[in-house]
Amino acid sequence: MIRFGPAGNSQAFYDEGHKHTYEAPLWLYEQGLNAFEYSFGRGVKLKEETASKIREQADKYGIAMSVHAPYYINLANSAPEKFEKNLAYFRETTAAAGFLGARRIVFHPGSCAKMDRRLAFENVCENLKRILSILRSEGYDNFIYCAETMGKLGQIADLDEVGIMAQLDDCIYPAIDFGHLNARTLGGIKTQEDYVAILKKLRNSAGEEKTNKMHVHFSHIQYTDKGEKMHLTFEDKIWGPFFEPLAKLLKANGRMEPVIICESSGTQAKDAIEMKRMYEEA
Repeated sequence: MIRFGPAGNSQAFYDEGHKHTYEAPLWLYEQGLNAFEYSFGRGVKLKEETASKIREQADKYGIAMSVHAPYYINLANSAPEKFEKNLAYFRETTAAAGFLGARRIVFHPGSCAKMDRRLAFENVCENLKRILSILRSEGYDNFIYCAETMGKLGQIADLDEVGIMAQLDDCIYPAIDFGHLNARTLGGIKTQEDYVAILKKLRNSAGEEKTNKMHVHFSHIQYTDKGEKMHLTFEDKIWGPFFEPLAKLLKANGRMEPVIICESSGTQAKDAIEMKRMYEEA
């Protein structure tokens, strides 16, 4: 099953009088959506009691939960004190994911800063393997960690790098953010053939199974010559990328079962519904 849902609560959710995320699963279910991504981008501050209420409602209404780890993770930094902070971010996020009933944990691998990209990526891979080994020794052995393609050219995690990271451990899956890929290639995703090329490259690196069950982020994103600038909504008709060619490809494939999370700016549930409609009509 392909799942569709938003990252966080849309403005419409609050405009209708809702105040708490534990109200979101029913709200999403009534609109025909079946996934939700909870963000810890600015830190893990969710209480276990609140997480349990969200999980109860998500289970009741068939909403697949995923979470996003803190944005300030940077696995390219090899300093011992930074490693300990990154480990703590992963540990806290994984524990909170467990409280929410989420198996998928999306993370940003890091940034080159002024470092040589090859060295920075080597640091990312080594630190990621160490962190996952430690978490597994602590009993966190039933989670999927989704390495996300990033939108700025100075950030680690282009398509090739995400494919390599997926080879490091059975629990690492690709999180393909098509808006990010489009931004970092300065509008390189336009046709169905462009999507075919992306998926073919991913299959050759991450493998068939992980590609078929990858995590997906989708939104229209404005960009500059340095990559990502800002998230837009599906009202955008200029920047893209556009979902319809991918919807047709997913429908024709028949074997792919990604979780597709919409990250539109404020209209993420509405646009997730639109993606689901495109897929069903393909």
